Amino acid sequence: MRIFSLFWLEFRRLLHSPLTWLIMGLTVLSPVMGLFLYQPTEATTLGTYLANPSLAAGIFSSLLFAFLTVWEWNRVKRGQMEALLYSIVSPLTVSCIRLLSLIGTAGLAWSITVVVWMPFTMMASGSVFDSLTYFLCYFLFMGMAIPIAILLSSCAYQFTRRLDLSIVILAALAGLSLTIWKDNWQLCWLNPCVWAISDDFTNFRIFRSVAYMRFTWITGTAAVWLLSYLCIRQYGKGPLGSMKYSIRRFWRPMITVCLFAFCGFLYKFQPFLDHSNPDLSATTFFEIPYLEGVFCEKRFSDVHPNLSNGTVSGTASFQIENTTGTEQEVAFALNPGYKVNSVQANGQPVPFQIDDYQESNMALLNVTIPALESIDLCFDYHGFPQDWNLMETMQGKPEISSKYLCLENQALAPAIMNAGTADGTFSSITDITLPDTMTVIPFGLAEAKKEAEHDNGTITWRIEDTENRGILYAGDYVRQDIEAVGTTIQFYYGRKHQPIMEEANAAEAIQTVMEYCSSHYGMPQFFSSDSLKLIQGRIANGGYARSGVSLVDEQDFTAQNLHDSDKGAIPGEVMIHEMVHQWWGLGAMFDVSQPDSAWSAEGLTVYTTYRIIKDLYGDAYAKEHYIDQWQTAVDDYYNNFYIRNPQYLEALPEEKRLDISNQLSTMRYYNEMPLKILKAEELVGGEEAMNQILHQLFNREVDPMYPYLTEQEFLDACGLTEEDLNLD
Repeated sequence: MRIFSLFWLEFRRLLHSPLTWLIMGLTVLSPVMGLFLYQPTEATTLGTYLANPSLAAGIFSSLLFAFLTVWEWNRVKRGQMEALLYSIVSPLTVSCIRLLSLIGTAGLAWSITVVVWMPFTMMASGSVFDSLTYFLCYFLFMGMAIPIAILLSSCAYQFTRRLDLSIVILAALAGLSLTIWKDNWQLCWLNPCVWAISDDFTNFRIFRSVAYMRFTWITGTAAVWLLSYLCIRQYGKGPLGSMKYSIRRFWRPMITVCLFAFCGFLYKFQPFLDHSNPDLSATTFFEIPYLEGVFCEKRFSDVHPNLSNGTVSGTASFQIENTTGTEQEVAFALNPGYKVNSVQANGQPVPFQIDDYQESNMALLNVTIPALESIDLCFDYHGFPQDWNLMETMQGKPEISSKYLCLENQALAPAIMNAGTADGTFSSITDITLPDTMTVIPFGLAEAKKEAEHDNGTITWRIEDTENRGILYAGDYVRQDIEAVGTTIQFYYGRKHQPIMEEANAAEAIQTVMEYCSSHYGMPQFFSSDSLKLIQGRIANGGYARSGVSLVDEQDFTAQNLHDSDKGAIPGEVMIHEMVHQWWGLGAMFDVSQPDSAWSAEGLTVYTTYRIIKDLYGDAYAKEHYIDQWQTAVDDYYNNFYIRNPQYLEALPEEKRLDISNQLSTMRYYNEMPLKILKAEELVGGEEAMNQILHQLFNREVDPMYPYLTEQEFLDACGLTEEDLNLD
């Protein structure tokens, strides 16, 4: 009761301090920084209006409360009241009360911030707003950051008993997090590695990662705080003498040691990233020679994702033919986060081993099969799918939640590595059981069919394919079938995005692009003759494609992107722009290695969009909304202060310089390059001649080792030089 009374007394005293209210007021305002200054995430709607503000608030408010902490810790010393205070209350008790009061004050400031900013976030986000995502962003990105800062700053003061040194230590730790540690997701305690927040789908994978990092740091800082707690000066002794006195209560050092050990365990055995060889040129797994006389004709997988904890359990059965008459060692690729419970050949256990060496987000499972001609090899596996360690600042590729699922290749089921097929055909059947609210979409020509409906509200989907590997997406998707150029386009997009897609006239845009681009350039190689799947996926920093299917990044269809005037005058035209990328960007990849060039997929995409809009609405409309806009932007570019005075750009801090350079480069991609292509069109003899040139470039023979369309190839096809396209 005495502790509670002291806490309440200290808490009320803090709330009567003008400095406390100043700190709290600035904390409530701190999300503003994320709207204008600190914007680390990709430009989704929730990234812009929720993630960035909450991340900025976490940084700014943590520094504010760190300052308040050392100020309050130094208050008694500054007032020379230590002897009087510590004669009444133990300095150890005072430290605990002060810490709890500061954390309580921070909790109050955080609560006010959450309440104040919710209406703005709801209005700005529109249909994609989600209350759970809102709460988790502010709790994980901001709410859990402030206690860490308070603990660290109080540790610094309890060790040093100096205001200035404590501030320097905190500044150093903050600086490390913002610079040297920013690419290490476990060390950037102040600014967690959050590269994107999804509008349409779940963010639980990223939330879990940030929560894990925060918990690790809270555990570690609590351990350091307890160590500094033992060093609190007592009886006129120094830090070591005070520690010698404090450790007489055995439980104090024991808790400290346990917390340090637990923190080390959390850091070393993090479950999110694998331990793959960081050398991208290492391809040992793909160089394993095929076994002579060993063939695999069929695989059946039964996959059961646990949507609440993000794990997978499953079984996989391989039909293997061993004609060698001897035992053989067959290799399988498995996600490094998975464990194998058992392996059986024809119902009998067989030896197996998972190698410690990992490569390209794969672990190698070696299984010794018996000297039998026909073998039914069965696996029982489970685990949490790990991300590739090269992507530690962009986590979230494997995703398992009640809103969205993405399982790729060895994260879906084991894949055989060193056994081919006898007749060149492979049969793969995959069953996956998910809630009936989720639509399953295979990434390829295969279709998912309902195999069974269960009383618990789940459905087992079956996918029959001819691939040893596979990718599955699942979520609350809307499917829209669109007929164009004799092809059925299955367009899948998130249900929360439906109002935006209707505003952009997505079906009409797809039809228009299909008809124009197919007639002028031909079909991309990944287009199927009968059908094409267009899948809106969770933000992936770009799309990708293969036979019969293309993944489209969700940020292409955000309300903000669909109103980007660089891509089109209205949302429907921006939608056309994004669909043209199926040809220029995916169908033909671009070399953008020259920093002084405006050459990119965006230039040809904007030009093609202009041509489509010109056919639809006429010369006058296209000139007003495209050519004139390009020219204005180019004029502004060459009048820019930093373009006219590059020495001043080079003198800026790196982060600011890169930000300005990226903005200037973007302007060139979207405006200068289309103008240059338009000039090339005039020089080669008009639109029809340019159509033929682009058709030739799109259908050129591609070098598989370097499949990129270069600016020089474009110039050579036009019979022009770089100087010919200089703009007057």
